[in-house]
Amino acid sequence: MKRKNLRTITVRGLALVMMLGGAWQARAQEAKASYPTMGPLEQYLMADRNAEIGLARSAAPESISRDAEVRVLGRHGYETAIQGKNGFVCMVERSWTAPIDDPNFWNPKLRGPICLNAAAARSYLPRTIKKTDLILAGRTKAQMVETVAAAIDKKELPAMEPGAMCYMLSKDGYLGDGNGHWHPHLMFFVSQADPAVWGANLAGSPIIALDDTWEHLTTFLVPVRAWSDGSADH
Repeated sequence: MKRKNLRTITVRGLALVMMLGGAWQARAQEAKASYPTMGPLEQYLMADRNAEIGLARSAAPESISRDAEVRVLGRHGYETAIQGKNGFVCMVERSWTAPIDDPNFWNPKLRGPICLNAAAARSYLPRTIKKTDLILAGRTKAQMVETVAAAIDKKELPAMEPGAMCYMLSKDGYLGDGNGHWHPHLMFFVSQADPAVWGANLAGSPIIALDDTWEHLTTFLVPVRAWSDGSADH
């Protein structure tokens, strides 16, 4: 009996070592896939305009996205591909909208389908447009941060409106190496809030907070149970 127990413990121990070793190797490989600078612009663009429209609309349920404005990324910035009727704006964000310390900041594979409600379209979207215009004009990350921060301080870019939020429910998005499409979630945009007030980032809380102090923005992520097509997130 003792030998059997010892054999079981040994096998389980080896399995744990192999699992941890595999996780370490995956993290090491991910670390190697770094993106220190911006790649060629063509890598960030989508050649098929209709495919980008479809990807943008997949951010929200069809009941919302079918009447939303849709924007696609061109060589000189975002362009309106479809006029909307309900105040929502659907688009596909690129890597430079990630937090500035995110290793995927210049990842050309990143595609973030997002559908903003009217309040976010008026207050959050101008920042995405500004960042994109600066990057496509050849500015560095540091220059982009400096310019956007100055525009916020001068109130050239608005503070977040009450109720500003978005849907990110696409199965086909790619939110960075190691994340894939992550989970379907909602995001709420607030001008520099204390995450603890929402109970965010606390043990057992379903709410995640990203606190970007440089642009006086706190983003709350709330995972949900289903993708935009109604299928469950497993």
